[in-house]
Amino acid sequence: MGKEYLGEFEELILTMVGALQEDAYGAAITEEIETRLKREVNLSAVHVTLYRLEDKGYIKSKVGGATNERGGRRKRIYTITSGGLAMLRNMKEARLELWKMIPQLKMSGQ
Repeated sequence: MGKEYLGEFEELILTMVGALQEDAYGAAITEEIETRLKREVNLSAVHVTLYRLEDKGYIKSKVGGATNERGGRRKRIYTITSGGLAMLRNMKEARLELWKMIPQLKMSGQ
């Protein structure tokens, strides 16, 4: 099997799962992207991407407790796996190497 790659949206969702930690569930991820990046995202697209990342082994999930504000429904909480962290590290390093090639993006002292 060849090297696994992530699309831009998969990378974004995986990053948000790592950043939100115990608060990483579909609605919270959607809200965080919209707030921080000023980017509209569809909750269904987030859920589909979460399922795909879980199938790839980059995240895992568990069902949390029921809450009154959700009408008694339970949240599916996601956590990043060691494989997911490794993928993000690799992607970050690859991007940094490419960005270093652009003179206008070089930072002084680096």
